[in-house]
Amino acid sequence: MARVLVTGSADGLGQMAAELLVAAGHKVVLHARNQERADVARSKVPGAEDAVIGDLSSIKATRDVADQVNRLGHFDAVIHNAGIGYRERRRVATVDGLPQVFAVNSLAPYILTALINRPARLVYVSSGMHHGADPGLDDLEWKKRSWNGSGAYAESKLHDVILAFAVARLWPDVLSNALEPGWVPTKMGGPGAPDDMDAAPRTQVWLATSEDRAAKITGGYFYHLKPRKPNPDAANTAIQDRFLEECARLSGVKLTSSSR
Repeated sequence: MARVLVTGSADGLGQMAAELLVAAGHKVVLHARNQERADVARSKVPGAEDAVIGDLSSIKATRDVADQVNRLGHFDAVIHNAGIGYRERRRVATVDGLPQVFAVNSLAPYILTALINRPARLVYVSSGMHHGADPGLDDLEWKKRSWNGSGAYAESKLHDVILAFAVARLWPDVLSNALEPGWVPTKMGGPGAPDDMDAAPRTQVWLATSEDRAAKITGGYFYHLKPRKPNPDAANTAIQDRFLEECARLSGVKLTSSSR
């Protein structure tokens, strides 16, 4: 059985993925942004092994989450699920002066990937909205552009696929993949979302733990257990390298190359 960290698992798809993992006999460590939400997460997923705590909008707190994870020992997989939605009507600045959507959805997965001891598998939860996005590498901080909440969200979800594919290229000993769960009626998706709620968390669990040949690939993008073509910018190595450079500049954390 695998040992899996699921970020953003106090509710929504993260909680659902954690429940599926526990039900299948895997060891699961939850994550929540504060103690209150961690207590809720533990109550909703009572079979979880532990929980780590930290607000992923803060670079310092995200680094601390990575430290907490490493103190717990080796993990077989990390599911980067934590994220915030597309309804922010203005640019909300974090303690580091970054847009909150970028900090949580893009930069935090980068920092955690760089600092957590490498697992065998990495899974990044993206969104179908990424297909029409531009990487926005000249203005990741949204200082030059007029704020657009849905645009910032779509851009951040493209960043997740770029990160997954960059890691697949740089770390050939790690299976790194991304997926879109569909537009489902979670707190983020809203009550009118039409997609299959039951299917939504299954692909991330499958990619994190399955011995199916189809799941044991790297640099893939999936929707409901099936490969799907991502935004072609995600496979552009120049864009990948530029994104990693910008994340390193903004966070002070560098993602190392293939050697452990």
